[in-house]
Amino acid sequence: MRTETIALHAGYQADKSVRSAAVPIHQTVSYEFDSADHAAALFNLEAEGFRYSRISNPTTAVLERRVAALEGGVGALCLGSGMAALYNAILCLAAPGRNLVSVPQLYGTTHTLLSHVLPRMNVSVRFACSDDADDIGRLIDDDTMAVFCESVGNPAGNVCDIEALAEIAHAHGVPLLVDNTVASPVLLRPIEFGADIVVHSLTKFLGGHGTTLGGAIVDGGQFPWHRQPGRFPMLNQPDASYHGLVYATHFGRTAYIEACRNFCLRTTGAALAPLSAFLLLQGVETVALRVERHVENARLVAEALQRDDRVDWVNYAGFPASPYYPLVQRYMAGRACSLLTFGVHGGMPAGKRFYDALRLIKRVVNLGDAKSLACHPASTTHRQMTPQQQIQAGVTPEMIRLSVGIEHVDDILADLDQALAAAHDGCLDPALVLREPG
Repeated sequence: MRTETIALHAGYQADKSVRSAAVPIHQTVSYEFDSADHAAALFNLEAEGFRYSRISNPTTAVLERRVAALEGGVGALCLGSGMAALYNAILCLAAPGRNLVSVPQLYGTTHTLLSHVLPRMNVSVRFACSDDADDIGRLIDDDTMAVFCESVGNPAGNVCDIEALAEIAHAHGVPLLVDNTVASPVLLRPIEFGADIVVHSLTKFLGGHGTTLGGAIVDGGQFPWHRQPGRFPMLNQPDASYHGLVYATHFGRTAYIEACRNFCLRTTGAALAPLSAFLLLQGVETVALRVERHVENARLVAEALQRDDRVDWVNYAGFPASPYYPLVQRYMAGRACSLLTFGVHGGMPAGKRFYDALRLIKRVVNLGDAKSLACHPASTTHRQMTPQQQIQAGVTPEMIRLSVGIEHVDDILADLDQALAAAHDGCLDPALVLREPG
């Protein structure tokens, strides 16, 4: 099935007794067992089924199978947020004294997790000076547990060379972990290019309506965990909490995602609620259509901003002059994503006036919503970083991050025009000034 069909149908078959065409909401905490032996088999991971909704739930399971199918993975685990997904994805690989090698262009809270939380667990993070594979490779050693990147950096807009990063990671015997939130599987499927693990904030494009938090981990099923038992103890050493079960031996290709579920999620508890899973499934059904409109609107907005004398610069990977343009052609079939950044002429003071003057475009820190959203990263998502760290992450003081929505593009452009006029004390085209909605 193609992406559009997978988004609607994958992972669900109607119950023969009820035949509900829509995925039901299984709003339950626990599940009845047939017998003591049946319960023991479930808790020993010897039988498939549901034990407790902190670990798995029938509604959430449909979402997991659908997201896994969209990404081309062998399995997925859904959690309460994107950050919970990233934390658990790393936790399953982490061990004291180990390190993670990362590109520098990251979402602000991800940077906080890597810079300030993991070191408290005696796990260090090495940030490369760029997203170039050679720069990454120089930092990998025998204690490295994984290489990490965002397929499209938030908000830097850089597009990572997934194949090159996978090649350098695999040459050193470690997996490539990719946050694919900004691109979404509609534009890019990292597993097809060598990534081993993919994480998502389902809150963003896959959910798409700004209503529901969620995250996902997808297991590509290709990394040979069993070949390095000392490097990945979680997967290769007996798990005392399951009577000595060894994930790599017991589960084979799905060892990683099963360990994420049955050890990490089971004990950390960041479960996705069944109602949230249901709401996210509604978003997934239309993600391909929405992304098509997002991408087209973003192209038109980027071109308009580039022509505008009130804008100093526009960072959009869809421009032929962008250093990431060749990677957009290679990995995303020429469709640059709808996240872009720009600088208002006049620096940070003018940028703040522009931001405050927006009427249609929402001033929020979310992205991937059906609605157009604007953010000033230096004041919000990357506020906790030093100025030097912000620059390394691709954030400048005047930068405005725009997540272009699916409204009529003329209305988006009109709001941008009047806000730019407010930033410069005069509208170049008064006919375009947009009134407050309603």
